[in-house]
Amino acid sequence: MGRGDGFGDAAAALRGFLRVAGGCAVLDGGLATELEAHGAELRDELWSANCLVSAPHLIRKVHLDYLEAGANIITSASYQATIEGFQSKGFSREQSEALLRRSVHVAQEARAAFAERDARPVLAAASIGSYGAYLADGSDGDYGKSVTKETLKDFHRRRLQVLAGAGPDLIAFETIPNKLEAQAYAELLEEEDIHIPAWFSFTSKDGVNAASGDPIMECAAVGDSCERVAAVGVNCTAPRFIQGLIHSIKKVTDKPVVVYPNSGETYIAETKEWVNSDDASGTDFASYAGKWRQAGAVLVGGCCRTSPDTVRAIAQALREDDDVADEYDDYPVVAVL
Repeated sequence: MGRGDGFGDAAAALRGFLRVAGGCAVLDGGLATELEAHGAELRDELWSANCLVSAPHLIRKVHLDYLEAGANIITSASYQATIEGFQSKGFSREQSEALLRRSVHVAQEARAAFAERDARPVLAAASIGSYGAYLADGSDGDYGKSVTKETLKDFHRRRLQVLAGAGPDLIAFETIPNKLEAQAYAELLEEEDIHIPAWFSFTSKDGVNAASGDPIMECAAVGDSCERVAAVGVNCTAPRFIQGLIHSIKKVTDKPVVVYPNSGETYIAETKEWVNSDDASGTDFASYAGKWRQAGAVLVGGCCRTSPDTVRAIAQALREDDDVADEYDDYPVVAVL
């Protein structure tokens, strides 16, 4: 999928995978959450990417845990992994790029191990976090006038080249906070001639706008306009906002919609901690998942503070949802590479 000599419509290729998977696909859940549950210390600027250095075996285990729970797509531990971030910790440029590649290879190793005992179709996605994730200062996309589209392209370019070169099935641009960064990604995909389908996933605090305040429909339209973007959606957003966001996104694109909200808890950037909130109390992902599917989402999973149990509940809910017709029956099956 996505690594042939030619490049067609990325969304059509993903729809083919969705048909193989049964009409919808289950994403994994919070990687950092599970790494911490296994004893990893993540109070560091590198966050989960720190385990690429110290404990790649834990990352592999978490990937496998999510596959065992029913995930069709696992996402690499590269969200917080940047060349600049690794270099700030004393690694050379060559070592930093090797660690980026390792994130994809560990996910591929987990998929291969799982395939030995289960034939369920699985894709490995390379995660790319926003510029704000690298800053780790809670800026939420309000980068200031000094950060231009060219600034963002320069920051992400080599990272995208390295991750794409590692051979993932998908590239997940995650927690995008504003329209400007989405435009930078779209131009990079074209300029670098990336032949791997990507998805654009935005984050929202109010169910109407991206975190920066840009209207979610304008942000989603950027993804719709790029042929190399296979899906558009939202992640790391409170579950109660997801259904409305799906409806808004579907007004501007007919590409597959991807959603993977957080637990509904609130992240405090200053202390790097999650705190309980009213949104998190009683969150039932199983009941939400069916509503998200009926609203039009076809890739569903979890983000921060979700676990394999969350993914297991999502997978069961989606597979029991017999009331939703398979909207991809008319698309041909494609080979998953």
